[in-house]
Amino acid sequence: MLRSDLNNSVLTLTIDRPPVNALDHETIYELQKALTKAARDPGVRCVVLTGAGRSFCAGHDVTEMLAARGEDISYREHLLKTYNPLILQIRQIEKPVLAAINGAVAGAGLGVALACDLRLAADTAKFTVGFAGIGLAPDSGVSLFLPALIGLGRATEFAFSNAPISAQQALEWGLVNQVVKLEDLRAHTFTVAGMLAKGPTGAFGLAKRAFNRSVYPNLEDALDYESHLQEIASKGEEHKEGVKAFLEKRLPGFG
Repeated sequence: MLRSDLNNSVLTLTIDRPPVNALDHETIYELQKALTKAARDPGVRCVVLTGAGRSFCAGHDVTEMLAARGEDISYREHLLKTYNPLILQIRQIEKPVLAAINGAVAGAGLGVALACDLRLAADTAKFTVGFAGIGLAPDSGVSLFLPALIGLGRATEFAFSNAPISAQQALEWGLVNQVVKLEDLRAHTFTVAGMLAKGPTGAFGLAKRAFNRSVYPNLEDALDYESHLQEIASKGEEHKEGVKAFLEKRLPGFG
């Protein structure tokens, strides 16, 4: 589920799906609706995305992936309806969007975090690309955002290795803007969000337009191509083995 709270012009959207806040279709659509409403509401001047408990977002719910495989649902069609429009919404809403990363983040959850304007992380946060672990290619804008933020070499290394990036390393590489102690993250986030909410929201929106045009002019094309590649990956034996290994809590045998 998605919890929504508006306080002092700051809208906080909290992903609350224990134990790791993995996203399902319903929660993604709730996020889409909340962002659509926020874009139109003059009472919302800043948006904060975060997760409940000790996890930000573990990506898409693997149980839904299994259901999709059983029903032969197209991963491309899934992305075109879910993450692609969500990522575009985050980038195109002309208000600041902050990710308060309170713990582990992976897969599509990483794409959501990277699409935000600012990322504030707890010192316990870990960032995992995740897709290769279940035999998939990056989606949710990760193929564009991650190399832009930390460089192609580092992005490739961590996409291939599936190793987590620590909060401190993320800070040094520019993956996040600030790192604070976990117990201070909420208060610090609202301090930053409150300052932004009192700022020139119209000018912030125009700045986002400029950044999108200069840095991510091909975002829509990148998302579309990711969905094409994910359709290919979803039909492969590597994905079957990756999901099976994930459910059995063992390392996948790809070779």
